[in-house]
Amino acid sequence: MLYRKMGKTNERVSVLGFGCMRLPVIDGEPTNIDEEKATKMLRYAIDNGVNYVDTAYPYHGTGFDKPGESEPFVARALKDGYREKVNLATKLPIWLVQTREDMDRLLEEQLERLETDKIDFYLLHSLDKSTWENLKKLGIEEFLDQAIEDGRIKYAGFSFHSDVNSFKEIVDSYDWSFCQIQYNYLDENYQAGKEGLQYAADKGLGIVVMEPIRGGSLAGEMPEEIMKKWEEAPVKRTPAQWALRWVMNHPEVSVVLSGMTAMEHVKDNINTAQKGEVNSLTEQEIELVNYAKKVFNDKMKINCTGCRYCMPCPQGVDIPYNFDIYNKAYLFNNLEGAKTQYEMFLADEAKAVNCIECGICESHCPQDIPIRKELKNVREALE
Repeated sequence: MLYRKMGKTNERVSVLGFGCMRLPVIDGEPTNIDEEKATKMLRYAIDNGVNYVDTAYPYHGTGFDKPGESEPFVARALKDGYREKVNLATKLPIWLVQTREDMDRLLEEQLERLETDKIDFYLLHSLDKSTWENLKKLGIEEFLDQAIEDGRIKYAGFSFHSDVNSFKEIVDSYDWSFCQIQYNYLDENYQAGKEGLQYAADKGLGIVVMEPIRGGSLAGEMPEEIMKKWEEAPVKRTPAQWALRWVMNHPEVSVVLSGMTAMEHVKDNINTAQKGEVNSLTEQEIELVNYAKKVFNDKMKINCTGCRYCMPCPQGVDIPYNFDIYNKAYLFNNLEGAKTQYEMFLADEAKAVNCIECGICESHCPQDIPIRKELKNVREALE
């Protein structure tokens, strides 16, 4: 495993981090983690050098207003000496913070759920300019300072899904140790993007990258023209390997998170990370990735990463699945095949037609997708 310095903290972290947001589940139920499989996966990763484990309060839950099952699972999986081998990261659910007391209450609850007395890397979850200003009024800076001083957290950071100017303002407004941003070869100029990546690195922040393969959309079946072009590469790689290596190529990046759902993903990502040196891609290889980026940008209709923050829908609509089918119709020039998939494999209650345009989903979408409008487009194309 390769290790990098986490910004000004000087901690050495594995270039591959284990994200506990997409663990294997039983019967498709997000709260029913397949604990045997998931534990084997996480421990295998740690045994092979991964020392950064990322979770959050709502992961593997049924909504953002209640705790999910990821944190308690991580606590159990890190028993038998594994907790001492890793840097543990989780996130304060800032949307549940109404008072200064809420911050301490939620942190104490997370420490209990994780069965630990210290969280190594503690993030404010999905921060933006307006939530940061509100949190400052409630005393967030004093809370973070106090939690570091009394040892409940080691380093303070934030995750981010907004515009680059807001990102820079937040970076400059507190003595952060690290940040977490969405970054991949399709999102080089989206949200914080490359500009924010460089800005935070110049300020000495460690940088954790989420969505390096865009929720799996850069790891699965690819348009034919991309695969033909990639055959020109002297070193043959899978789509996931190309996506991860592109992010790892950046010297500003400390950790690349991957939410893995099967042991083969873990093994493949570890093998990729072992070769993920800074600036290790050739100019020809970078051009091949740039070609893929152009094809995707020309064809993809909806900028969805499949994070499922929009779920559950009160009406039962499976928003990410609808968008995935719709995108693939155009990525692979197969509208009729997409119509068949929509009809046969998407349950009637999960179809876009059931959207009543309540808008709850849009308030949670980190990509700012106009979900109601796009579900109409799905209906028009696929119904």
